[in-house]
Amino acid sequence: MRHGREQPEGTRTGTYDERLSVPWRWWVIPAVFLGVLWLGYRTVLGEPAALLVTAAGAAVVAVTLARYGAARIRVADGLLTAGAARIPLSAIGEVQPLDAEQARQLRGPKADARAYLLLRGYLPRAVYVQIADPADPTPYAYLSTRHPERLAQALEAARSGP
Repeated sequence: MRHGREQPEGTRTGTYDERLSVPWRWWVIPAVFLGVLWLGYRTVLGEPAALLVTAAGAAVVAVTLARYGAARIRVADGLLTAGAARIPLSAIGEVQPLDAEQARQLRGPKADARAYLLLRGYLPRAVYVQIADPADPTPYAYLSTRHPERLAQALEAARSGP
């Protein structure tokens, strides 16, 4: 296997585009922490030091959360792009949308260490994509998604052609 805002599009034509952005609540806890950090530094070292430390902390938090949420899943131009993976649609076998329990099983007790996993803990559902290329040791791709049914439909539509 060669390795957002969500924007699922036109599953009839086989195109799909979803950004796995972090939920807004993931920004709340760091914001509270940064407020406490600012207050502590302001009390001990004064306003300029507090602003400098808090700004640096905010930059680290923003970059970290933005990068983690930048993973995309796309179906277009004969490829399934999922994070760093680039899978030709011709190498895809069975596609199955997974509910929360099925997804938990496949990323836990039934997981295969050779599988490609695009995991996002804040997304309980996923899609199972079998890799049908005999030259590829990867048995399947597990893709966390907000819209497993739409992604599965887009993959099926794209594989069956126009």
